[in-house]
Amino acid sequence: MRLSRYFLPVLKETPSEAQIVSHRLMLRAGMIKQSSAGIYSWLPLGYKVLRNIETIVHEEQQRVGHIPMLMPTLQSADLWRESGRYDAYGPEMLRIRDRQDRDMLFGPTNEEMITDIFRSHVSSYKDLPLTLYHIQWKFRDEIRPRFGVMRGREFLMKDGYNFDLTKEDALHAYNRHLVSYLRTYERMGLQAIPMRADSGPIGGDDTHEFLVLAETGESEVFYDSEITDLTFGEREIDHDSHEACQAVLEEFTSRYARTDETHDEALFNQIPEERRRVARGIEVGQIFYFGTKYSEPMGATVQGPDGKPVPVHMGSHGIGVSRLLGAIIEASHDDKGIIWPEAVAPFHVGIVNLKQGDDEADAACDALYAQVAALGLEPLYDDRNERAGGKFATMDLIGLPWRITVGPRGLKNGVVELTSRRTGESEELSPEAAIAKLKEHFSAINLPGKGV
Repeated sequence: MRLSRYFLPVLKETPSEAQIVSHRLMLRAGMIKQSSAGIYSWLPLGYKVLRNIETIVHEEQQRVGHIPMLMPTLQSADLWRESGRYDAYGPEMLRIRDRQDRDMLFGPTNEEMITDIFRSHVSSYKDLPLTLYHIQWKFRDEIRPRFGVMRGREFLMKDGYNFDLTKEDALHAYNRHLVSYLRTYERMGLQAIPMRADSGPIGGDDTHEFLVLAETGESEVFYDSEITDLTFGEREIDHDSHEACQAVLEEFTSRYARTDETHDEALFNQIPEERRRVARGIEVGQIFYFGTKYSEPMGATVQGPDGKPVPVHMGSHGIGVSRLLGAIIEASHDDKGIIWPEAVAPFHVGIVNLKQGDDEADAACDALYAQVAALGLEPLYDDRNERAGGKFATMDLIGLPWRITVGPRGLKNGVVELTSRRTGESEELSPEAAIAKLKEHFSAINLPGKGV
């Protein structure tokens, strides 16, 4: 992609309505445009990052055997009346009527709809366990939408639902989701800490939120500092093993970590004082086990081994896909702009031509573009007739992981400049050596779309 042909409406000034870093940088980098309060158009650069995040979520869900599908955004109110949530959910749910005067709603979540699908097609315990999920736009009518995509009214979310015969099996599904989420967030360059949380309108007793520590987080969190030393890494887990998944749960949840809604001061004070931490966190996902809360009132039963009908045990599991984009920026930026982790970056390498129109510089940039693309990476070539300072500022703002700078002076010496956005370090290398270094660097990174 050549920048002269791309749609990248960057802003030099920060819009007055932007209150936090991610909102400011997403607007300045031309990633989003507000359509109305809490609702945004995703412009090309933002859309590319959003799709990378979505792809990683899909890959990690399917790695553990969960099955993708897609449900509609509009739902019948009748299903929600069956579960008892239609009136209980509150004004955040957008209630509407169609031309036949039927009560409808713009779905904030899908427990009722997935339960209806399940009860229509599954009747035997032999078809269990089953976990279905989708990634879909949701709407919650926040009273004060703010912070850009961090607290918008329309948002993209992955929500998954497990159906199991017993509580033990359903808790294994809960643990399996925790394992999957830990890997998902780490692939995106994030440390998301599972914290004991409140279930809210979803219901259920067992629930953990995943929070990314950030000064702008909407939740106050209390935790043992030891938990920040934990990483999931590249370990291989047998996702069918109850023991293996339970061990991961215990490893990541045995230390104190809670949101303000479930904080217990007495338990917190049992931690050595030097390890007690109070901070802010951004919620990027939550997992729930709620047993038969929906299956009993909605008649989602299967024939058990003894031939008798039994209500299935369920859980739901969400990841804020669009919210993750804001969280990544909050966790990874500097005063120049965004610093994208490689796995979610809109482009992997920026190529800057310092003298557009110079035959040798143009040819070198074209060759580098082809070589970067041949590695399976996406380059963005700044071929505009702009000053070098403006080109560098744009690259720093949009945060591509690597930049190759090409100019006549360097080419006379047989070198280009390779710069890491994260460290700021630059080195002069031959074009071949620069490509070789990029190849080595990206070979260790599990990029989206490359499989799991």
